[in-house]
Amino acid sequence: MEASGMLAIGAGLAVGLAGIGTGIGQKDAAAAAIGAITEDKSMLGKSLMFVALPETIVIFGLVIAFIILFT
Repeated sequence: MEASGMLAIGAGLAVGLAGIGTGIGQKDAAAAAIGAITEDKSMLGKSLMFVALPETIVIFGLVIAFIILFT
């Protein structure tokens, strides 16, 4: 197999696996956030932060993919 093909597979795995992990994490965080907002409307800001926090993992995966492909 060609080296560029292996790099593309590695970059795809970095983004794909990070996305799967983020989806699993956001599932639980979003469910808890909806429950907290239902009981107390003032929890909206904190809940949004906890729902958005797992998204950083996908950004890290994307950065790793760019490093793999362009260096």
